[in-house]
Amino acid sequence: MTASAGQSSDERRTRLLTNAAVSLRQFSDVLTPLGDRFAERGFSLFLVGGSVRDAVLGRLGTDLDFTTDARPADVQALLRGWADAVWDTGIEFGTVSASRAGHQIEITTFRADTYDQVTRNPLVEFGDTLEGDLVRRDFTVNAMAVRVGAGGEQEFIDPLDGMADLVRGVLDTPSLPEVSFTDDPLRMLRAVRFVAQLGFTPVPRVVTAITEMADQIQRITVERVAAELDKLILGEHAVEGVVALTDTGLAERVLPEIPGMKLAIDEHHQHKDVYWHSLTVLQQAIDLEESDPDLVLRWAALLHDIGKPATRKHEPDGGVSFHHHEVVGAKMVRKRLKALKYPKAVIEEIATLVFLHLRFHGYDEGKWTDSAVRRYVTDAGDLLPRLHKLVRADCTTRNKRRAQRLQRTYDDLERRIAVLAEQEDLQRVRPDLDGNAIMELLGVPAGPVVGRAWRHLKEVRLDRGPLDRDEAEAALLAWWQEQPDRPGS
Repeated sequence: MTASAGQSSDERRTRLLTNAAVSLRQFSDVLTPLGDRFAERGFSLFLVGGSVRDAVLGRLGTDLDFTTDARPADVQALLRGWADAVWDTGIEFGTVSASRAGHQIEITTFRADTYDQVTRNPLVEFGDTLEGDLVRRDFTVNAMAVRVGAGGEQEFIDPLDGMADLVRGVLDTPSLPEVSFTDDPLRMLRAVRFVAQLGFTPVPRVVTAITEMADQIQRITVERVAAELDKLILGEHAVEGVVALTDTGLAERVLPEIPGMKLAIDEHHQHKDVYWHSLTVLQQAIDLEESDPDLVLRWAALLHDIGKPATRKHEPDGGVSFHHHEVVGAKMVRKRLKALKYPKAVIEEIATLVFLHLRFHGYDEGKWTDSAVRRYVTDAGDLLPRLHKLVRADCTTRNKRRAQRLQRTYDDLERRIAVLAEQEDLQRVRPDLDGNAIMELLGVPAGPVVGRAWRHLKEVRLDRGPLDRDEAEAALLAWWQEQPDRPGS
């Protein structure tokens, strides 16, 4: 790869350009034939945007974004016979998508859009120059390009000096941030997302513009907001991203429960700052992840205490209590994530973890009965491994002896669970009699009575453990004798 004239030659810049060349060499099976096809027809092709940024950072994935002077119909024709699949979902915006050997490819015709400044939808206009296309992008670090020519030739192009900002680890806009964010307010949320993903710092003028324009984020659909929030929470620097989200005022508009955790602490009622405690729990949960980032665990860690402000009570002895904050918090999680149109299953998993995160604190030096341990496991279900991590992450005390005691106590609970799991299938606790056996023994047809009996037997199973057939039938008959709607009662 050759750098365009006027580029800086400092050591880090050279090293990053070398990183990009190495990264792109691994994609030659896609880049070279694509460059050849476009060049043969007299068109220019450029790898652009986040693909170039990630190549420079050595983190390029299989999604490749290109821009070109070819019009969409020409792009479609060039891809036919080469790509495994071609589709035109975004063709009204000048984008043709394709897949090839596991790579996802998007090729967009040069754009010179204008915006109605009411929605974030551009009034699509095709452009004639690469520079005009780059200047309309969100941040300078995403406004770099690599020309992909015939025979694998490549040239790095950086008219807005995005490399300098990348080297410094800062986010700046190609044009005035107020203009950029008015055109597309989602860019404000993308800025804090890049803080979380890349560890970059927005320059002061960007921070000022976001803070002053935070209300504009309400022009964005909740689905797009939720998508950016997920990318933020999954970032390597998620805590820093949440701080930026809060400090700029964006959180107040899209997830107000987070800044709502900033409780005032006075000299007479000392307690942990819930906001910073939650950020610490989030980081500790991240540290406990075993492989890929866990979306459900991270959201549960951040939101586990959002019920505290609504349940805070100053006690006569000068202390502060938050009774039932886990119950209130679970309800708040469901309400907020439903408003953001999260999938029902994801909402329920996060809310369940929030609801259960405090239960362990009733486990005092192993005094729980086997029944209580079974209920803990059963209520957590498939979420149990995440619940283990959340509870351990929730220990943020600076008192080392107390922290060690809490961890030892949870170690003991996990041992108890393991012992019981060897004796019975704790993850799938079911009554010792099925519906058919219940109907036969009680002489009742299928209906609500069978459901009530089944639930009672499950409670007996949780309390007493596995029962043999005679014990289960005796327990069912004893319960049946107490039912007021039993025939002949």
